Amino acid sequence: MTMSDSLPPKPEARPTQGPPQGPPPPQLKQSPQSRKRPQAAQRLDQHIQLIAADLFLPAPRVQAVAALLDDGATIPFLARYRKEATGSLDEVALSRIRDRLAQLAELDRRREAIFVSLEKRDLLTDDLAARIEAAQTMVALEDIYLPYRPKRRTRATMARESGLESLAKILLAQNPDTDPVAAAGQYVDSESDVTTSELALQGARDIIAELISEDEDARVALRLLFKQQGRIQTRVIKGKEQVGAKFRDYFAWEEPANQAPSHRILAMNRGENEKVLRLHVLPPEDEALDILQRRFVRNSSPAGRQITLAVEDGYKRLLAPSLETEMRHELKCRADSEAIAVFADNLRELLLAAPLGPKPVLALDPGFRTGCKLVCLDNQGTLLHHDTIYPHGATGAAAQAGDKVMALLKEHEIEAIAVGNGTAGRETEAFLRKLDLPTQMPVVMVNESGASIYSASEVARKEFPDHDVTVRGSVSIGRRLQDPLAELVKLDPKSIGVGQYQHDVDPMALKQSLDDVVMSCVNAVGVDLNTASEQLLTYVSGLGPRLAANIVAHRTENGPFASRRALLKVPRLGPKAFEQAAGFLRIPGARNPLDGSAVHPESYPVVQAMARDLSCKVADLLEDPFRRDQIDLQHYMTDSVGLPTLEDILAELARPGRDPRERFTVFSFAENVNEIADLEVGMRLPGIVTNVTDFGAFIDIGVHQDGLAHISQLADRFVRHPSEVVKVQQQVTVTVIDVDLERRRISLSLKETAG
Repeated sequence: MTMSDSLPPKPEARPTQGPPQGPPPPQLKQSPQSRKRPQAAQRLDQHIQLIAADLFLPAPRVQAVAALLDDGATIPFLARYRKEATGSLDEVALSRIRDRLAQLAELDRRREAIFVSLEKRDLLTDDLAARIEAAQTMVALEDIYLPYRPKRRTRATMARESGLESLAKILLAQNPDTDPVAAAGQYVDSESDVTTSELALQGARDIIAELISEDEDARVALRLLFKQQGRIQTRVIKGKEQVGAKFRDYFAWEEPANQAPSHRILAMNRGENEKVLRLHVLPPEDEALDILQRRFVRNSSPAGRQITLAVEDGYKRLLAPSLETEMRHELKCRADSEAIAVFADNLRELLLAAPLGPKPVLALDPGFRTGCKLVCLDNQGTLLHHDTIYPHGATGAAAQAGDKVMALLKEHEIEAIAVGNGTAGRETEAFLRKLDLPTQMPVVMVNESGASIYSASEVARKEFPDHDVTVRGSVSIGRRLQDPLAELVKLDPKSIGVGQYQHDVDPMALKQSLDDVVMSCVNAVGVDLNTASEQLLTYVSGLGPRLAANIVAHRTENGPFASRRALLKVPRLGPKAFEQAAGFLRIPGARNPLDGSAVHPESYPVVQAMARDLSCKVADLLEDPFRRDQIDLQHYMTDSVGLPTLEDILAELARPGRDPRERFTVFSFAENVNEIADLEVGMRLPGIVTNVTDFGAFIDIGVHQDGLAHISQLADRFVRHPSEVVKVQQQVTVTVIDVDLERRRISLSLKETAG
């Protein structure tokens, strides 16, 4: 029996095929060998057409990207060196194509698994196969498969086993002349589980309720209701008010699900996971039942009233829990996506923060009782000296510490001082500023988030096997000032502290996004092949951990690389890896000046032809803008080298190996404002943005506790998202609008007129 056998759909509805109750008609039954399904190439073409339509891109561009990705190309490589093939798509568009291809491949794997399951149980018909093949989303695919999915024993299963299926069929006909009680009496058997007419009717309703819950059209209609009118409702679990005080905003909360922001969804989920809150996402029950009754109840006859009871049971017991789970999963995915995007944006800004550059640095990891751990680094970040000073002890110890700092500044020709912003950071900064420092010697507060994790990591132990965690932490602080990107790649991005509920989102999706960001930043800046750490090289396009380790080992054994071409001597680094990586690796001062630029080796012949035509050397093109102005790019266009690549080459010749990051500027916190107790409402203070979330920005104002500028306080205009106004590491001026000493909360404003 199928639902459509006994309950013709409304005129506007599409008939739905339910699970067959006997063998399929002979003319529809085919063997797996005779039923042909699309080949992989055909499905890929379908995917490309779908992605092109979804992303509003030309299909040939999507096809080219798919082919290049399948051949092992990375996103940074495609964005920088394959513009002709991709139509100059940026990394965001390329990543979307890659991710959609992966999603559709997963859909195909699930589709094949369903085909196998149906064929094994001899349930697959041509009509069903066509519907499965046409499904374009996982939800649509699972809806089609639901009636056929193997189940554990349900109430409907047991009712069928009791022979009540024909009674369900009688009720579904909703004949006005049918007496349900009399009809059910024929199924009563004192020796079975069906000992009364009511039990027989209950069993028949169980069968009908399950059929209703598996009806594809009903699920589609209710799913739309859940999306449009579903409401999130949270209530505190009795007795958890005190232990769950941090969730008190959600003790009695309700809002439309489709309007709930990411951070609230994640906060409510966390409250539920910590067994403080109960959470539900449901639409108005009367509207849901009305949709089902209009679809399945044909009249108000006694049989029709039985169907009404089955509809109510099917919704409350089966459909509502199923669709609520689905809705909550969708909300979680949306919240994850938004939170991950915020984290990725913050991480990008942090990684691309302006570097001090290759200058000798003295770095301090501050402390009171245990003293300040001090290191001196050369211009490449090599550890030259380490010590401990006690500037916050007795007067004599402070003077001794000052003398030691001054001597080290002179001995190692230090050009900048880095101070960690943790405990005693501001006090240590004040101590240093009282010294007779050389003119223009910057003292810079450095965000040390994650430094302790690095200092105890395997990477740090490998770098400094003979030094303890305190020395390693100070080195990390100093190197962060010299080159934030090169140092921060050694950390798990989640430990850097620029995320929003990062421990609550899908870890695999988070890792993919953050890895994309790190790789994008590393390749955008470029890497010095002869000084880069193994961790930094790992993120270069086409390399990865093993090849990065091989490069460092080869460099250690054979000395610096003289050319990019020498990379091919590294074990296991073949032509494909060389193609992907070479353009992002720099060799400053190489014999071939192009080896220090972002010009890819595959384009060297083009540059050499330009130099030949102008009767000069390649080096002359880099040094002489007059010669570059004489280059006619149209003359060098070929089938494989188009105008986008040639324009990139010309730009690179003008500024070879240019670092895209901003120039470093010295920042200082306000003097005499070192603790939260020093703050007063109305103060105007300099600060640095440390984190951007959906609801505002956290800002370090130098009092060991970041303040929050709520989204409503970021500008004198409406702000849709904080990222429109601020970014991580941005230097700002804020007004203190509230200080809660007990809870250590600081409210700030970036408005011209705070309030």
